[in-house]
Amino acid sequence: MRSLVLALPEVRSYFAELMQILFDKGYFSFESDAIEYVTDLFADIEQNLPTKSKKPAPAHFQKYGKNLYYATFRKSRHTQWYVFFTIHIDAFSDTKTFLIRYVSNNHMVAQYLL
Repeated sequence: MRSLVLALPEVRSYFAELMQILFDKGYFSFESDAIEYVTDLFADIEQNLPTKSKKPAPAHFQKYGKNLYYATFRKSRHTQWYVFFTIHIDAFSDTKTFLIRYVSNNHMVAQYLL
């Protein structure tokens, strides 16, 4: 079965804004480093989400969709990203689609995942 990873438009917008936020808040000294970090994060998610272990998302996150799962992506010693998604299987085309509905990090959502 072939896997496909897609992101909602609002998730793509978040990644675009995240580049500037990380630079503006001083997490990176150079804007190019912030851009590279976010680009690498998205590429990691796109490439590895289908093979990551997943867990059902807690009820707090159901506002982003029903039958939601999440997977984690560690990018540094201090930051872990949580990707919330649904899975859609199309038996006709033999495709499993992972639709990313929300992304956040441990600094923002860890308290809801306990």
